[in-house]
Amino acid sequence: MDPLYVAFISIIILFVLLFLRLPIAFVMLVIGMAGYAYLTNITAALSISAQTMYSNFASYSLIVVPLFMWMGFIAFYSGLSSRIYDATYKVIGGFPAGLSMATIAACTAFGAICGSTTATAATMTAVALPEMTKFEYRRTLSTATIAAAAILGVMIPPSVIFILYGVSTGTSISQLFLAGIFPGLLLMFLFMLTVYFIALRDPSAAPAGPKISSIDKLKALFSGGMEVVVIFIAVMGGLFLGYFTPTEAGGIGAFATLIVSLVRRTLSWQGFISSTADAVRLSAMVLFLTGAAFIYGRFLGITGLPAFVATMAVEAPFSPTFVLILVLVVYLILGLFIDALALILMTTPIFYPVAVTLGYDPIWFGVIVVLALGMGVITPPVGANVYVVAGVARDIDVMEIFKGTWPFLIAIVVCIALLFAFPQIALFLPEMARI
Repeated sequence: MDPLYVAFISIIILFVLLFLRLPIAFVMLVIGMAGYAYLTNITAALSISAQTMYSNFASYSLIVVPLFMWMGFIAFYSGLSSRIYDATYKVIGGFPAGLSMATIAACTAFGAICGSTTATAATMTAVALPEMTKFEYRRTLSTATIAAAAILGVMIPPSVIFILYGVSTGTSISQLFLAGIFPGLLLMFLFMLTVYFIALRDPSAAPAGPKISSIDKLKALFSGGMEVVVIFIAVMGGLFLGYFTPTEAGGIGAFATLIVSLVRRTLSWQGFISSTADAVRLSAMVLFLTGAAFIYGRFLGITGLPAFVATMAVEAPFSPTFVLILVLVVYLILGLFIDALALILMTTPIFYPVAVTLGYDPIWFGVIVVLALGMGVITPPVGANVYVVAGVARDIDVMEIFKGTWPFLIAIVVCIALLFAFPQIALFLPEMARI
């Protein structure tokens, strides 16, 4: 059978098994090994699978994943997330939809020390939702705000998805981190604008919070805001100036967060143990998923499917912009059913060559893909962030949260459109760092 037919059949089988709710890592691993064995032989399949899985877990580049995971969990167990929200809440909470805007700002700040969208969603639900409930915010809006704003956890560096994209494509992770800053801030602004307009249209949906004195605002900023600034500068400043690699930045970030927690005496011994255990557990899951995806990617590589798709995209009678929009639509559709981490590992071997062949900057394309994946985590039926928020809140129906996410989906589409029109929003900082 022609290798291309084998590739297409494998993709069909992959989606059938995913719709049957089988674990995606095992599905990619088995199909990748079986396909490789069919096209070569079982000995080669076993050899390449063992080599790929070992090199994945031994990869210097991927060491950054558990380091940034641990950094986020230290921040959570030390109460840093609560101080971040307290700072944003006191500074902008007095405006219409102020608590929602404070939540969006807090998600942005927490994203600077976390790197996971679901972890951001869970943390901010526990911290921000009680306050919005206290001031009688409409539950659909308050929960949807948290689910959507948690996307900023992977736009603002450090970002696990940027790391996996960089490792999968050979793109500079530090350049991707820098490229995510301005688009992340732009998305934050668009989300704030969204909730502000909702409040203007219906003041009862998001009333203003209490007025806070300027002295209390400064105290809150110094207490919660300065810590994040110090940690963020320690990580991104060193990357921008070229003092250390992304992997070293992960170590610096975890160490800085740990030092801040110890100096403030907010991290208990039990919290330290829990943060380490959670980081190890989640990192093992991500690394196994990455290894399985790499094996499946090696199989697709020998079928010639990525090159075939790239050639078809170039020869198609459509403009490069139209082709890329079709790719983003595919990401949106697949994101309805597949987790973002798995999806970027599954699709990168196919769509990355298309983008590069069409002449798009790999760094810019990575930012666009992460934004497109962000839409998937707040849309049914998968909508990981929505289920996380519902799991923490417990007393609100999942569909009620999904109903409140559509204004934020529009904001993401606007953000993507602006990046199409003005690519320098994403590319300015990476180009500055190259000078």
